[in-house]
Amino acid sequence: MNAIAIIAASGIGKRMQLKNGQCKQLLEIAGFPVIHHTIKAFQAASSVSTIYIATKEENIATLEDMAASEGFSKVKAVIEGGKERQDSVKNCIRAIEHDIRMTGNEPDTILVHDGARPFIQPEEIDDISRLSLQFGACVPATRPKDTIKYIGSNPDFFGETPDRSRLLQVQTPQGFRCGLLIQAHEQAELEHWYATDDAALVERFFPEQPIKIFEMGYHNIKITTPEDIPVAEAIFSQRASWS
Repeated sequence: MNAIAIIAASGIGKRMQLKNGQCKQLLEIAGFPVIHHTIKAFQAASSVSTIYIATKEENIATLEDMAASEGFSKVKAVIEGGKERQDSVKNCIRAIEHDIRMTGNEPDTILVHDGARPFIQPEEIDDISRLSLQFGACVPATRPKDTIKYIGSNPDFFGETPDRSRLLQVQTPQGFRCGLLIQAHEQAELEHWYATDDAALVERFFPEQPIKIFEMGYHNIKITTPEDIPVAEAIFSQRASWS
């Protein structure tokens, strides 16, 4: 199969408390930038043919150099991201659409991944690619460890408690048949409608499309706050000891 990966790496890392607009994807884990680990996994995934990366303008040359020096041959383009994550993904989709028009070759699926999730594994990427083609859409998720509560009508107090057995914490890469994701982003752009992930766009504009759950372990963390760095180092060390 032929999957194209979009890696969204334009986040400014507000919750990381970084200074001078530093990019959290360039923070190091085990001596390599976070984004290096991320790209490496997609490079190794047999289902992925091409990688597009959206990042801040000032980081484009850095990531292009990284791709060249590390032999990340699947990286086709490093593109300037947009104001919001959805805008960054859309910029990559435009580039993909252009390449489809030029070559006549449409990929089976498109995978959208957070650049700040460095521990996704190649075999997991391949499984999500396969299930995305089979069902039309597939999203990885984990079961919440904590009890979740709604905020009540008075924001200072809790409301009801949802049934935890029916809740999942959504992750990436989220996979979709190519045309489905492209149409969802086009419709969102027309309506100026924003969502926190790509699955929400598909849910809104294609409510008849089921989204396959791919339940996975807790290693696929997103680097979001300073506390995540030592956790990430521990995950890397543990996984290295298994190999």
